[in-house]
Amino acid sequence: MGAMAVNAARRAQGWTTAVLRQVTSFALSLVFTFIGLTAVTFFIGRLTKIDPVLAVVGDKASKEVYDNAYIALGLDRPLIVQYGLYLKRVLTGDLGISVLTSQPVITDLLRVFPATFELATIAIVIGVLVGVPAGVLAGARKGRLPDHIVRVGGLFGYSVPVFWLGLVGLFVFYGKLGWVSGTGRLDVFYEDIVTPRTGIILLDSALEGEWDIFWNAFSHLILPAAILGYYSLAYIARMTRSFMIDQLAQEYVITARVKGRSFWGAVWLHAFPNIMVPLITVIGLSYASLLEGAVLTETVFAWPGLGLYITRALFNSDMNAVMGGTILIGAVFITINLFCDFLYRIFDPRLKSA
Repeated sequence: MGAMAVNAARRAQGWTTAVLRQVTSFALSLVFTFIGLTAVTFFIGRLTKIDPVLAVVGDKASKEVYDNAYIALGLDRPLIVQYGLYLKRVLTGDLGISVLTSQPVITDLLRVFPATFELATIAIVIGVLVGVPAGVLAGARKGRLPDHIVRVGGLFGYSVPVFWLGLVGLFVFYGKLGWVSGTGRLDVFYEDIVTPRTGIILLDSALEGEWDIFWNAFSHLILPAAILGYYSLAYIARMTRSFMIDQLAQEYVITARVKGRSFWGAVWLHAFPNIMVPLITVIGLSYASLLEGAVLTETVFAWPGLGLYITRALFNSDMNAVMGGTILIGAVFITINLFCDFLYRIFDPRLKSA
């Protein structure tokens, strides 16, 4: 009993050490990634030809006003000192004041990001629900009609400009058929009725029982989400097809068939679980690219999200807003990569014991 207790204690100690090592590695990786992100964002912002002082005081300000603003913004200090002060402000949630809206950038981002989150989430759901089965079918029926249909559909998705598809979609489904609503998130007479608890209009309207507003918001959302979903499903289907073709050629699938497993049983029960890890990466990257702000789609549909916000900030030389939006985009990618790493440990048995 004594030896068993000692062995159990050693195993527990080893497990604790391994967990602490992983947590430490994760924390250090997160810190260095964030520092690198803010550093790149800051120095690129400083290297641009946009004068942050003129963006604040205007091009008609006197030299005295210009010089005072220059000093107030800390631009007279060494660049590394400026970065240190900027990093300190970012860590406290201070991303500066937007020249365009005259509000804190963090307030603007909290206002516009939920719109992009709502749009991107619906789009990735469409992409996954359609793209993954389509890719599996194409890979399983390589060289046959289903494969040709998926490949042509994917090629069309890569080739057609998103703004053109958006304009055509508005013309056909809104202008001619009237199946969906037009641009924006809501009709004008529905605005400011629902309290923005989360900023996600579908969720907020459902929580308050405003089902007319819910369906109006859904009618505005479905077309841009379907267009973005089509682009993501084209990429997801192509990658799923490639992964599936590779796995179906492996010996373990052939062995399963020889032992009596049906073809589709081998596809879904043997090959598909083994493409989950790379597929998670594909879906995660696709979702992150949607969350960073689908600029052209949001512009065509006047969707008040992150992409449209950053675009307007660039056109107005609003560098605080641009840099704040860039940091948010980087944080989104970091978060999704970490979540994908968590999912790897669930779906990849080789990592469960790591």
